[in-house]
Amino acid sequence: MRETVHRRLGTLVAAGAVAAVGTAAMVALTLPGTAGADTSAGARGGGTQAGQGADAVRPGAIERAPAEGARGTGRDPLTDDEIRRAEKIALNRPVPATGKNVAGGRGPQRLSVDLAEPEPGEADDPAAPRRADIAFYDYTNDTLVTRTVDLDTGKVERTGTQRGVQPPPSRDENAEAARLLIASPLGAGLKADYKDATGEELTSPDQLLLSGGIYRAAPGAQPALLDPCGVHRCVRLFTKVRNGPWIDTRSLVIDLSARKVAALDRR
Repeated sequence: MRETVHRRLGTLVAAGAVAAVGTAAMVALTLPGTAGADTSAGARGGGTQAGQGADAVRPGAIERAPAEGARGTGRDPLTDDEIRRAEKIALNRPVPATGKNVAGGRGPQRLSVDLAEPEPGEADDPAAPRRADIAFYDYTNDTLVTRTVDLDTGKVERTGTQRGVQPPPSRDENAEAARLLIASPLGAGLKADYKDATGEELTSPDQLLLSGGIYRAAPGAQPALLDPCGVHRCVRLFTKVRNGPWIDTRSLVIDLSARKVAALDRR
């Protein structure tokens, strides 16, 4: 189905017709192509390339750092073994018992694991330690937590906390945003268009390919319900029928912190 069908809040559109519009900023948004949507958007609950592994984090006793597996060298990207090791080291540091993830589960939401920038004076040192930055989001108080792990010593070197900083949404966050949208009365157009395209009912994010971008409030440019966006973690979704057309949901914003859905004012 390549033609554009104009209807309701969910609008079937050709893959090349989707473009970011609106009065508020979309932050760090990457639109996947039709062929690459499965990987760049994280199919079946996808996100904007934001790390790997389970997001639910449980506090526990401090453990010995896990054994080293395959390692990269220099500025090589982190290996899968390094990602797993960095995450486990970071989580061995106690996390707040009140922290919660995007679904309301215990422990902060894991967002990403990335190779850390070298320290001053280490840029040209081939023996410089490899470090990883692990980012979490605590939905209890809308706080971004970043921990830097030295993969050689197995220690957390530093921890930083910030509010009002919103990295791209993770795969699980996009899936939760879609779940809230499907359950909302404002998702009626999305569900109707999905049924038109497939003949089936839309009941789960697993039925869609998803890409999301952070939405920040612009004073006076949206309903008051979305004014906290930027401090709250808010997402606009780009939704695609598997092996089918995009469905335009750009006018809808999901506040993951408040677990509410709102439609942008059209002026």
